Amino acid sequence: MKKVVVVGYSGPVNKPPVSELRDICLELGRTLAKKGYLVFNGGRDGVMELVSQGVREAGGTVVGILPDEEAGNPYLSVAVKTGLDFQMRSFVLLRNADVVVSIGGEIGSAIEILGAYALGKPVILLRGTGGWTDRISQVLIDGKYLDNRRIVEIHQAWTVEEAVQIIEQIL
Repeated sequence: MKKVVVVGYSGPVNKPPVSELRDICLELGRTLAKKGYLVFNGGRDGVMELVSQGVREAGGTVVGILPDEEAGNPYLSVAVKTGLDFQMRSFVLLRNADVVVSIGGEIGSAIEILGAYALGKPVILLRGTGGWTDRISQVLIDGKYLDNRRIVEIHQAWTVEEAVQIIEQIL
């Protein structure tokens, strides 16, 4: 089963910036589930919770790779408590990715985008969602790479449909 990791903003789902991305997150989760992908995320609130909700509503499976001993959001199919801090947990999450999709995000998401690139995991930036997802696009070499080694392509999508098409091309 192909594994898609989704990273992005944490925080309350009913407050900006997460609340503004509700429909996109739910749509992404539902679409990934309907296509038969196993979805992984950080298991917490924010983008992770909304994507998890979408996956579960569509009958899919979502695995949360959690920092420390957190319980995770209520939509997770499986919650993996790592006992690790946020940054170290992110690398466990990324090791389980066939592809990574980024939605908005603060420094944790930036670390995950950079970590995915360093591990050779393709990344899809879901543009127009703010945060590091949009900021990183401004520093890409040839619009595709984070450094001159050109380890793996960073893709850019403007819609969920476009992001899923890229996932299907990659996988």
